[in-house]
Amino acid sequence: MTETTQETEAKREAAETGEVATAENPLTTTSGETEEETREEWIQYEFDDEAKVVSENLDVYYGDDHAIKDVSMEIPEKSVTALIGPSGCGKSTFLRCLNRMNDRIKVARIDGSVQVDGQEIYQDGVDLVELRKRVGMVFQSPNPFPKSIRDNLLYGPRKHGDLDAGLLARLTGRANEDAEEELVERTLKQAALWTEVKDRLEDNALGLSGGQQQRLCIARCLSVDPDVILMDEPASALDPIATAKIEDLIHELSKEYTVVIVTHNMQQAARISDQTAVFLTGGELVEYGETDRIFENPESQRVEDYISGKFG
Repeated sequence: MTETTQETEAKREAAETGEVATAENPLTTTSGETEEETREEWIQYEFDDEAKVVSENLDVYYGDDHAIKDVSMEIPEKSVTALIGPSGCGKSTFLRCLNRMNDRIKVARIDGSVQVDGQEIYQDGVDLVELRKRVGMVFQSPNPFPKSIRDNLLYGPRKHGDLDAGLLARLTGRANEDAEEELVERTLKQAALWTEVKDRLEDNALGLSGGQQQRLCIARCLSVDPDVILMDEPASALDPIATAKIEDLIHELSKEYTVVIVTHNMQQAARISDQTAVFLTGGELVEYGETDRIFENPESQRVEDYISGKFG
């Protein structure tokens, strides 16, 4: 990003007077973002539980654009981790790194390490289908298949061979219809959708409301029994009532799954997450820690400015 004349002048004056940007003596730009050095202790979040996902010195490039810069962080299991920051700061890019969705982008290049349960996911020979089964993704806009509600939920398990439900299986007596019905009911209940659709399972999923479609997509993610659920602004297109249902669902899911969510809604992050990572300009992880502390007493002046609405 090109500096403005005023920003350049501010830096020149600081250099002439011997001033440097510190937490105690921050220098600000005309955009309102403080000039400061990120301290290592601001991003070293210590917790008692096991780390489910670990990134080490992660860099992401889209062509010449350095989208993520040297991000190292540990994500605890069975919790909600919120990724917040202004548009274009790299939080969605980081999220997609956790199940190699950026592999689909031709110009993307990833350096560094991401481990899930101690296993490096960027090494040669990783089965991407199996990885994305273990680390599922829920996108910003609901994307149910143009199939019945039931078939949406059974698509993944059938594709992965978890259910013998094909014609040959039925003819040979190996079809397990009871297992299918149990899976459909279980995942819909987990997604807090069962009571609303239990009498409509053969209806086309596209006939559901937006909030119901999103909960169906979450249920579809759960149907393949993931360990980690990634959510990229899952409630941004929903009304307040549907959003509240998604937030309640995320809280319940964190009792069994590791949830990582990108959100632009800071109030939402404060409500639902256990820990929060703040990404700012240039794809930099600036601060990471317990959500209450991040919102009530951040270490970084830049994070304080962002949370208080001075920029972003």
